[in-house]
Amino acid sequence: MLTLENLTITQGGFRLTADWQAKAGARIAVIGPSGAGKSTLLSVIGGFFAPQSGRVLWQGADITGLEPGARPITTVFQDQNLFPHLTIAQNLGLGISPNLRLTANDHARIETALDRTGLAGFGPRKPAQLSGGQQSRAALARALLRDKPVLVLDEPFAALGPALKAEMLGLVAELSHDSGATVLMVTHDPKDALAFAPLTCLVAGGAAHAPQPTADLLANPPPELAAYLG
Repeated sequence: MLTLENLTITQGGFRLTADWQAKAGARIAVIGPSGAGKSTLLSVIGGFFAPQSGRVLWQGADITGLEPGARPITTVFQDQNLFPHLTIAQNLGLGISPNLRLTANDHARIETALDRTGLAGFGPRKPAQLSGGQQSRAALARALLRDKPVLVLDEPFAALGPALKAEMLGLVAELSHDSGATVLMVTHDPKDALAFAPLTCLVAGGAAHAPQPTADLLANPPPELAAYLG
């Protein structure tokens, strides 16, 4: 279970609170107006930004003070964070070992991850030789290799067209179902939330509200969400 316990997040004049739990294996969309704090919330969960007060817990253990790499969390950003001078296989290898000291079994795992994400044979290529969708697949393959129980996605598919974005959301849903990972994904598109996430966390009015059924939230949105959705 992921627990955000009495979190208060401040940055300059910005303030955001969160106090809720999510069961292991939950798929949660994070939606709300621009500037409401969606990415900031995910940064705190992932360990890239410290809260002013409160705690982040996983399965009852306090992880608030842990560095990002020591947390049971993998974060995938919009820019994918692929190193241009490394091959795709090497970029994936970083998900296993930061110094790329890989065993034969590690290389086999990389090939399996490439195959599972539709990138079989793409290991020797550089990121610039891949399309945007293929780079997104590579980032997901690396996340898969990290094998963490929580996956945080900060709009990784925002630059993709509708058809490709739907394909990637389906892939994330499939991978998270197979692994049992808890997934939180920032999105601006209510259709993406409906397609991917049974639950949605609304970030608005200075609070990241407890996740609630996505269909119910979008069918009867509170004023902040209704104004955002138009």
